[in-house]
Amino acid sequence: MTMKKLQVFGTGCSKCVKLTENTKAAAEHLKLEFELEKVTDILSFADHGVMVTPALAVDGRVVVSGRVPSVDELARMLG
Repeated sequence: MTMKKLQVFGTGCSKCVKLTENTKAAAEHLKLEFELEKVTDILSFADHGVMVTPALAVDGRVVVSGRVPSVDELARMLG
């Protein structure tokens, strides 16, 4: 199994915190090897194509932006 790089883009708002929590819970539920990075630098958002936060990128590809999916939905995205 290869390690997944998970990046949560946001400024630290409550939705960003919730996306981080849900992402971690989904990855742990799937027993993934993962690195979770919180990206708070607004200039980095545009570099990754993120226009609306919170956002989640998996291995460099943005998979969700502007909302907080449930743990189950995130598990489907990560699985």
